[in-house]
Amino acid sequence: MTDSSFFKAIIIAIFVMILISLGSAFLSLFRGKNPDSTATVKALTVRVILSIALVLAIVILNALGLITPN
Repeated sequence: MTDSSFFKAIIIAIFVMILISLGSAFLSLFRGKNPDSTATVKALTVRVILSIALVLAIVILNALGLITPN
């Protein structure tokens, strides 16, 4: 496994975590029994942080030449 494919696997893993966080927020929004619960806000906050981290990782890895655009 080359370094490039390792970094691509990391990027895909972060993207999957973003989707899981979004799904968690969706479920807590519609299944939440306590209307004052902050579970939805916490899940969406995690999603935003992961999204920012993903964009920064892609920009940094591209600038370092570890991944290249098609």
